[in-house]
Amino acid sequence: MTVVVAPPYLTQEARHDWDLLQRQTLQAHPFDPGQADLLPDPARRWVLHTIAPGTAMLRAVVLSTHGTIKLGSWRRFRATQVLLPLEGFVWSASACLGLLPVRGFDRYRAGAGEMRWRLLDAFSLMSGTGADITRSAAGRLACEFVLAPAVALDPRVRWKALDERRAVASLPVGSQDHDVTMTIAPDGRLESVTMDRWGNPDKGACRQHLFGIECEDETVFDGFTLPARIRGGWWPGTARWPAGEFIRFTLDGALFR
Repeated sequence: MTVVVAPPYLTQEARHDWDLLQRQTLQAHPFDPGQADLLPDPARRWVLHTIAPGTAMLRAVVLSTHGTIKLGSWRRFRATQVLLPLEGFVWSASACLGLLPVRGFDRYRAGAGEMRWRLLDAFSLMSGTGADITRSAAGRLACEFVLAPAVALDPRVRWKALDERRAVASLPVGSQDHDVTMTIAPDGRLESVTMDRWGNPDKGACRQHLFGIECEDETVFDGFTLPARIRGGWWPGTARWPAGEFIRFTLDGALFR
């Protein structure tokens, strides 16, 4: 069983979450397409497209990505993320401000969120905990369930159709349910995901803002078909998207556990 070792710059609490969230799924039964029969049609198309018949329904995943992130200007980054939908995530990344390395992590588990980023591994660049960060991180966790599709069939996830191309998944994370709207192509491809997420991208007081991702192309890992390239940020589909978009990345690897 392959275990992905936590980056050395994580805190003790983040390393604990890193190891806990990538534990092997117990009783990962093979996927039977009939399991999707009761889902609303757009969600059913997506599940049948994204999970190959017979695939072990592994719920945890370790993702490797690279891309660009907006830190003042667009800067290249590499990241590894441990993700267990409904439970938590640790996203660890490295980038550069000029020639100076920036490393850190965002995380959420057990009802608490945290962010911690340091310059030269010595100077605090951005750190925080508390109710606002926790609430925003919980929304991110809800949105990212599409990267570990087996959770779509978890009985705790409630589904409803909006129209022929859109379905809403209501996911319990922490003390709240988060409604995540997925737009699905006729062939089952995931086109976009949107939700109302807590944050302050306009630098005002924290409140709900439209947040989402746009998906391009596809790639397959361990029987799961995932978006190959993703763009994410605030206010997708509006005139404010150019200002709100803050990350673009390519999925290099996905190790399901």
